Amino acid sequence: MRDKFHEECGVVAVFGHPEAANLAYLGLYALQHRGQESAGMCSTNGCDVFCVKEMGYVADIFTPEQLARLPGHIAIGHTRYSTAGSTVLTNAQPFAVACNKGRIAVAHNGNITNAAELRRDLEAEGSIFQASSDTEVILHLVARSRERTLAGALREALLQLEGAFSLVFLAQDRIIVARDPQGFRPLAMGQMELSGGKKSYVFASETCAFDLIGAVYLNEVEPGEMVIVGPEGLTRERYCPEQSKAQCVFEHVYFSRPDSIVFGRSVQESREMLGRLLAREHPADADVVVPLPDSGVAAAIGFAAESGIPFRHGLIRSHYIGRTFIEPSQAIRDFGVKLKLNPVRSLLEGKRVVLVDDSIVRGTTSRKIVRMVRNAGAREVHMRISCPPTISPCFYGVDTPTKRELIAANSTVEETRKFLEADSLGYLSLGGLREAVSDDRQEYCYACYTGNYPTDLVNIEALMTSKDRRGC
Repeated sequence: MRDKFHEECGVVAVFGHPEAANLAYLGLYALQHRGQESAGMCSTNGCDVFCVKEMGYVADIFTPEQLARLPGHIAIGHTRYSTAGSTVLTNAQPFAVACNKGRIAVAHNGNITNAAELRRDLEAEGSIFQASSDTEVILHLVARSRERTLAGALREALLQLEGAFSLVFLAQDRIIVARDPQGFRPLAMGQMELSGGKKSYVFASETCAFDLIGAVYLNEVEPGEMVIVGPEGLTRERYCPEQSKAQCVFEHVYFSRPDSIVFGRSVQESREMLGRLLAREHPADADVVVPLPDSGVAAAIGFAAESGIPFRHGLIRSHYIGRTFIEPSQAIRDFGVKLKLNPVRSLLEGKRVVLVDDSIVRGTTSRKIVRMVRNAGAREVHMRISCPPTISPCFYGVDTPTKRELIAANSTVEETRKFLEADSLGYLSLGGLREAVSDDRQEYCYACYTGNYPTDLVNIEALMTSKDRRGC
């Protein structure tokens, strides 16, 4: 429930299973939370590559009739929320082309920060683009490579990319997956046992996709690693020298499902610890702890356990909101929030309430929710946020607003509290966030909380943008 960060994308890949497309469909279904704008799949039977992609939800797109159009034992899939490129079908993934490397397709999670420069160079040399997504750049780089093998061409292409990317590539007889050198976006590897002792390999943005299809989680695809699965078996190789990791900490704060293992760590455990540390740093004299569903639930459980204040589902979320709805012609205050959330008056009336959420971005939705809880009879409303103030936009696959729109970048905590109309406001500290995800080796990216970006190109662009806004 948010007017906050747009969710990023989810990718899945299946190799060596007679029902590859059906498994990829189930994997995408489990990853639907990572993007609700469009979804697509490509499969191969060893000769041809077949593709289906549409705007909308996974379950609506992949009917039995559509899945029947995706034969073969290899498949990749993608569910999208746009962070680069406009919201149109031409930007739906996977992208597929026929080139001198054969028929290939690619799906991508992340954001390539030098895509505009690469695209200009490619267009100057005669490349023709059909979409505005940064992912298409990767296909052009592979197609233009003089390397004879797909793996060699992809290796060459990856070395030209900057920013965040977890990629799944499909060729007529193999799958190749890769992560960027700093590992911004997650990509897990799993395995399924088939009859006769054969093995099928699966890859996905989150391990919740494995649970649905009965795959066993093996490990993460490492940052800077390329994994190739083909008729000859599975091979793993580094395509670049090792770099410092910059895994997106917001995966553990918000993006990923709590039942997933991401970056080798349980998301549920991270979020409960976020809540526990938040209760230690910002205790509240209150009667009840209420989460903002669904993203604040795990942190609220941790807050309640640490503080001893009872946990209650005081806000009920509707899970059946469609993409559009009819708003009454007569103005109803805060209609959009009321459509999605409804307070349980019997749990809130006369109570001092701690509201726990994962983040505040613009603050407008949070203020409406505080008002809603007060109108339900709460005596006090104390807002607790399970991450530090968000002061900088993300350039690595999270569609955050500009700095001008981020309330914490332009207001003090006290000014934000007054805007929210809350009795108190507390954010988890950066040190608390590091502790919650056990970041002893400094392997996470905290740029949205610090303004210090882990790649040089983005730091320069952020500085220039900041100067432009000041009129310099």
